Amino acid sequence: MPRNHYRRRLEALREAVLEMSALVGDRYELAIEAAIDGDEALGQRVIDGDDDVNERYLAIEEECVALHALQQPVASDLRLVTASFKIITDLERVGDLATNLAAYGSNDGLHPAMEFRGLAESAGDMLADAMTAYETGDVDACHRIAARDEDLDERCRRASQAVLRHLVETDRARDRSSEALAEGLDTVSSGLLAVRDVERVGDHAVNVAARTLYMIENDDELLY
Repeated sequence: MPRNHYRRRLEALREAVLEMSALVGDRYELAIEAAIDGDEALGQRVIDGDDDVNERYLAIEEECVALHALQQPVASDLRLVTASFKIITDLERVGDLATNLAAYGSNDGLHPAMEFRGLAESAGDMLADAMTAYETGDVDACHRIAARDEDLDERCRRASQAVLRHLVETDRARDRSSEALAEGLDTVSSGLLAVRDVERVGDHAVNVAARTLYMIENDDELLY
């Protein structure tokens, strides 16, 4: 394969990863709205759209394998191909988490005791910033994203506590029928699962940053 053609395919690979990221980001934002508003129709759109994300993933995976097989990459090119393959795996999993969120928001939406929008948007911002670092080769941004994960984890912990505390206080305030209690537990369960998934989105953002740092500088400091 002529070298200049190979370089064009490497650049096309990077663009494909960024396009997949944009698609996943859109799905994630819609899922947040569906979860908060209890919009089942919007949630179903997110769930139905997961096939698009999976198709992008498989196409890019195939290209990564082909680029590796057709011409022995130099070290920097090999890191680009390897990092891109790992990053699309994280993006595909964020797409799965978006379908979870879309499903949790059925009926009346997520539990009102937690400020879910800010939490979810923070995780989404981390992912978007990690992908910008991948696009621009911003080493400092990779470290900043990893540092932000501790704050997100703490906010997720507080959100979970708020949901559980609200359940306890409500039950103490009045007697509840078994049916009402079951409904309350379902709402709490959905809220806790939503927080867990948002925390995982943050973890995937850190993974993207770690792979990007390795791609740019052959630095595995953030890999774990």
